[in-house]
Amino acid sequence: MADLADELSVRRSAAHFGHDPEADAHHLAQGKLLARQRIDKLLDQGTFTELGTFAEHPAAGLGPADPRPEGDGVITGWGEIDGRKVFVFAHDARVRGGALGATFAAKIHQLLDFADSVGTPVIGLNDGGGARIQEGLDALAGFGKLFARNVRASGVVPQISVVLGSCAGGAVYSPALTDFTFMVEGMATMFITGPDVVHAVTGEKVTPEELGGAYTHGTRTGVASFVTPDEESCFSGVRELLSYLPSNNAEPPPHRRPLDAPDRRCEELLRLVPVDDRTPYDIRTVIDHVVDDGDYLEVQENWATNIVCVLARLDGHPVGVVGNQPAAMAGVLDIDSAEKAARFVRTCDAFNIPLVTLVDVPGFMPGTDQEHNAIIRRGAKLLYAYCEATVPRVQVVLRKAFGAAYIVMDSKSIGADLSFAWPSNRMAVTAEQVTNPFAAARHGHVDDVIDPADTRRTLIKSLDMLRTKRVREPLRKHGNEPL
Repeated sequence: MADLADELSVRRSAAHFGHDPEADAHHLAQGKLLARQRIDKLLDQGTFTELGTFAEHPAAGLGPADPRPEGDGVITGWGEIDGRKVFVFAHDARVRGGALGATFAAKIHQLLDFADSVGTPVIGLNDGGGARIQEGLDALAGFGKLFARNVRASGVVPQISVVLGSCAGGAVYSPALTDFTFMVEGMATMFITGPDVVHAVTGEKVTPEELGGAYTHGTRTGVASFVTPDEESCFSGVRELLSYLPSNNAEPPPHRRPLDAPDRRCEELLRLVPVDDRTPYDIRTVIDHVVDDGDYLEVQENWATNIVCVLARLDGHPVGVVGNQPAAMAGVLDIDSAEKAARFVRTCDAFNIPLVTLVDVPGFMPGTDQEHNAIIRRGAKLLYAYCEATVPRVQVVLRKAFGAAYIVMDSKSIGADLSFAWPSNRMAVTAEQVTNPFAAARHGHVDDVIDPADTRRTLIKSLDMLRTKRVREPLRKHGNEPL
């Protein structure tokens, strides 16, 4: 038995470190960490338990001399982040470029089934070239079964995708179906068809970075929730994100003992927000002074910058904050900002994170470009997301709230539990027909007019009262959201 145990140790070492030093050197020369190094950086030290270490690719589709390394190009298992259990898989780009085959896919399927059944977050470290051509339809079926599991787990457990290299073809749809996607600058790319295919079909010349790099998806498409400068900061970001999220939809988000006093007044807000509603300011300064210790995590920071979506804490409890951004396009709602906020609202609602909406909106963006690109349908996504949300919802109208945009930004008329207004607030159908906050309060459109310096304590007291909120859902298969 001792001899067999020694043999096992040798085989496990070979499976862990590979049989091809040239592949290692090529991967490292690109400035990338190896797959196991990535897992070690992400998880608490010494907590990783691997599954499928010795799984091999079946012989079908391969020549007799084609190697079949243990693990088949993907590492799967579970570990801990800040003492909380997570499942993780990591593509090993040294093995057939990280392309997915039947065994590769089956290992991830098992992991997602475990995550779904035990209620644990799953993190995918993506660095691969799509479907394995040699396996044909078996590889495509592997992707299909993966996508079905992504959908089944959606809203049940947090799913986080990390793109650390190539992610092309069908491989892009798994990250697209997950809750959050991280991309590393200068390293990560995502596209359905690569630059060569684009050039062959359309004649357009484009680099991989221009077509689907981290900058493109962080600023133009919104595909990337977070863009980081390197792998180290990426893994730190994943750990920070998880600190705001529950392990599954049946649990409350994790509470952290605050250092910040819950009744602290925010005197700075009396001077930071101009009374003149045409003067810009950064909504982040308001968030910074209101939330615990000025600490928050912004989602899709550089896309649709006229709205800001952050995860933060109030008295140690996670909250999702949505705020119009007067420093960008005057905080107007348009196609992209509506979709960005709608996605964030739905994500928070799925994982029991209360919503705070800070309103300073002049209306919806006018123009033929917006109308012809379906601002009606796409703006309705935000309206639908708020109306459907059952978590505690508190609105604060800071300065102005005009037209349909006022309604859409979680007004009491669509189900906000509580609404407060600053005394500088102006509400109206149009800017020419202004209602002051006291008139709005008399008609019950806001619950109270508050001193801006009391915003933090008001939100904390309100959310504490709403923490046991229960909503009876209508009997239906699902709603028909305007997609």
